[in-house]
Amino acid sequence: MSSETSGERRLATADAVVDRWREVNWKEFDMVTAASVMGLHLLCGFAPFAFNWNAVQVAIGLDLVCRLLGMSLCFHRQLTHKSFKLPKWLEYTFAYCGVHALQGNPIDWVRIHRFHHQYVDTERDPHTPIKGFWFSHVLWMFDTSNIANTVGDHNNVRDLEKQSFYRFVKRTYLAHPIALALVLYAFGGLPFIVWGMGVRIVWGYHITWLINSLGHGGGDQAWNTRDLSLNNIWLGILGYGDGWHNNHHAFKYSTRHGLEWWQIDIAWYMIRLLEIVGLASDVKLPTTSDIQRKTFPLQASSF
Repeated sequence: MSSETSGERRLATADAVVDRWREVNWKEFDMVTAASVMGLHLLCGFAPFAFNWNAVQVAIGLDLVCRLLGMSLCFHRQLTHKSFKLPKWLEYTFAYCGVHALQGNPIDWVRIHRFHHQYVDTERDPHTPIKGFWFSHVLWMFDTSNIANTVGDHNNVRDLEKQSFYRFVKRTYLAHPIALALVLYAFGGLPFIVWGMGVRIVWGYHITWLINSLGHGGGDQAWNTRDLSLNNIWLGILGYGDGWHNNHHAFKYSTRHGLEWWQIDIAWYMIRLLEIVGLASDVKLPTTSDIQRKTFPLQASSF
């Protein structure tokens, strides 16, 4: 490919991103959201100048607590899909950890993800890939009018809204990461802020966003889900198991996403451990009938 052709393609891609950005129906809330996301990305620019191993360890530890236990295990597999149960004290603990991933409060996060599965890869999917990679990756978040228009007034999170804990977290959402930032600054100064609140959160953002975008555009389809969901080995590892996205769409009720022995699924390993020690119950796995129904015809004939 000539450099001229490559340059033209890069320009076309850039123009598409700009056009999609202009299509966003900006509201004051959307502008605040965009400014916050941009601010966190800018904060990452200080990472080389605020590097120390303690700060890196804090970032890794918080990512495990907030994104693994909070987002993947609790927000996604338990609260959204009810694929297993935990005692309420432990459920609330993990959910509170998820708040510090700064990807939204539990009620709103679960609401969006349930709509994604209900209207997957259609115009009504809140982060549909049919509007392009960048829309499904990030731009959808800055257009609350689009979300309201696509999903309407239907309430699919009454189970969470009945619980005072989740209502409280939604009302006070921003206070919690601010409090965490103050604690980090008190213990480690600017390096803990840069790595614990900047690098760690932005890293988690893009892994989650890539599951929305690349998870519907790059990988392999093992199951006949009749949508664009794909398994991606790198997202499977980096997403703590959530990157086995085609597996998940085939059996969304399943606690386990990495269905093959080689498909690393750290969140599943944690849930299995909780089950062994008696803390997790009603752990759901794909049924034989669903496996047969979701298997491609050629696969079925080879068994």
